[in-house]
Amino acid sequence: MDLALLRTFVTVHRAGSFTRAAALLGLSQPAVTSQIRSLERQLGRPLFLRQARGVTPTTIGDELAHKAAPHLDALVEIVETGLDDTSSLRTLHLAGPPEFTAERALPALTELTGADGQGYTLRASFGDAEEILDGLAAGHHDLAISTARPRGGLFTATTLCDEEHVLVAAPPWAERIGAGKLDGNGAPALDHVPVVEVHESLPFVSRYWASVFDARPAGPGTVVVPDLRAVLACAAAGAGLAVLPRYLCADALERGDVVALHEPAVPPLRTYFLVVRTGTLALPHIARAHERLQRAAADWN
Repeated sequence: MDLALLRTFVTVHRAGSFTRAAALLGLSQPAVTSQIRSLERQLGRPLFLRQARGVTPTTIGDELAHKAAPHLDALVEIVETGLDDTSSLRTLHLAGPPEFTAERALPALTELTGADGQGYTLRASFGDAEEILDGLAAGHHDLAISTARPRGGLFTATTLCDEEHVLVAAPPWAERIGAGKLDGNGAPALDHVPVVEVHESLPFVSRYWASVFDARPAGPGTVVVPDLRAVLACAAAGAGLAVLPRYLCADALERGDVVALHEPAVPPLRTYFLVVRTGTLALPHIARAHERLQRAAADWN
């Protein structure tokens, strides 16, 4: 049996789509369709059920994927390990949310690029969870950091770390709110305070209000800017309250630029996932970056 046909089959099985598999393999969709039909003729059984959106594997397809995929991944690992001495020529394409990637992931990975010219080159791009996972599926990225756990066989996701969210404001606002009022009155004590957020939907504030106060924010955002570092700068300047990851505002809290308005017994958390296309951890440069981020994350929680 032609290994190229099996490789195409496993890619389609993981991607759930001929179109997506074609992009990952660098082939045209008709070529992928032709290869799958050829394999089905050899086996005498259908491997996929064609649907309006993508394909679903048959029982035979699932069984073949379960048997073949580990061996194909092992072959890739053997080949790529032999090329590891030339890894300085490899480029790792990383994608993730801008603040977390810039403040945590990139500093942890830069040592692997090799100041002495060894290692590999690094390219990073930013986006939200949907954009990042779509780009990973299309082959634009090798490794992704996502706040959403992906579903399906195309991706392999590993929990990376949790981040604690903190409700903060500049000291003048903390004084106006008054010590103890928030504990006594809950969310209504903040109804008059302007809100600084990354999106009109108030994702951070809404999550905090629901988790801590079992309520919804009273009004829209006063300042909306799509970067948490800018949110912190605006909050420190007195624009209003904000909900921020603790790692991002820890220095500002220590300096007194902002004040934690509330310290709930169970603070809201957001989980980050380290995501690759299934099978690609056989590639040494992706595996090293994946391992490095996991080791660094042990000190982030």
